[in-house]
Amino acid sequence: MKKKEMDAHNDVNRGEFTWKISNFTKQNARKVYSEVFIVSGCKWRILVFPEGNGTDYLSLYLDVADSATLPYGWTRKAELSLSVIDQFDDLLSIRKETQHDFTASKSDWGFTSFMSLSGLHDRAMGYLANDTLVIKAKVCLLAVNPPVNIQPTRPTDFDSYFTGLKEIINADETDGASIGSSSHHQDGALTAEVPSLEEVEKAKQSLKECLSDHFKLNVKERLSEALSTLSLARTGVSLEQQTAIETFRANFNDFTSDFLTFEQENAEFELQKLQKDQLFCRFNLITTLMISIFSALTKCHETHILLYKQLVDDLTKEDEELKRKMEEVKSKMDKLLSDWKILWVEFEEAKSGYKDKQNKVAEAEEKKRIAEEGMSRSTTAWSNLKAQFC
Repeated sequence: MKKKEMDAHNDVNRGEFTWKISNFTKQNARKVYSEVFIVSGCKWRILVFPEGNGTDYLSLYLDVADSATLPYGWTRKAELSLSVIDQFDDLLSIRKETQHDFTASKSDWGFTSFMSLSGLHDRAMGYLANDTLVIKAKVCLLAVNPPVNIQPTRPTDFDSYFTGLKEIINADETDGASIGSSSHHQDGALTAEVPSLEEVEKAKQSLKECLSDHFKLNVKERLSEALSTLSLARTGVSLEQQTAIETFRANFNDFTSDFLTFEQENAEFELQKLQKDQLFCRFNLITTLMISIFSALTKCHETHILLYKQLVDDLTKEDEELKRKMEEVKSKMDKLLSDWKILWVEFEEAKSGYKDKQNKVAEAEEKKRIAEEGMSRSTTAWSNLKAQFC
């Protein structure tokens, strides 16, 4: 669904990222994140609301991807621009830019009313060519505090931590009304919404239900949405839980792919094994029929010999009768021999098919073994995440 194309720049404080979203109109999630990209050592990602963030407009934001794990009091000042590319005529592409001081309480920034949904879906335009949306982000870092790779001491006493947490929770109340928050749905540069405590609890419950069993295909979107909500949470989630969430989200596609690959390879193994067993049953049936026919042939042969000896003694008297009975016996033997030849061909085919199926079962079993090895790392990550919520 996503494709990353980073361009090289001489200025290390500048960077570009192009995100292609295939099957855009089939997106079920309320909000979708891009892959993480790095500018000047800082991690970023694009956030899009396909149906708008409470408006009839496409909503686009730039998000600090690792905001939950950055040191206390961090800030990033950046100039940014977001563009929706017209794939028919680049001159019709829509570009908006702004400047923002990113903090723990305002870790994403962008445009709630970027462009109208009607304009986005206009078939005469090239914004959704082949149902693919192309978004380009440009970032220029003006200031980073603390500098990347320098980890200042995080406050460990309860009062300092509570003060910082309270600052995050109450940040929207002290923010200037000229810009506002995403819940106000104003035009211009707005921050993507932070989930409420109720939404966080619902996401935790949803995540817990998803983790109650091994991965299944029908919970993939639900699991992804719960993880996305919890990654934005400012309250209700511990640091250990945040770490587990970020670890799993960073490898989400690989982990879910491991589970699905194992299910597919295991299903193929079971199918090949079932087909082998069915062939084995057919092989036994044909063998039983062949033994029966062989027994009947032996009996007919013995009957023929006895009858021949008996009739030879009175050949002159019952010559015609002897010929008639001999013909009957011969006819029966010919029929049995014909059936024997037919069954022999089926026997050889069944034997060959059984050997081929044995080889396929061995190949399927090897693929299953490889899939199990690949899944082990995902199972470990899954168990770690499950331990945090179950």
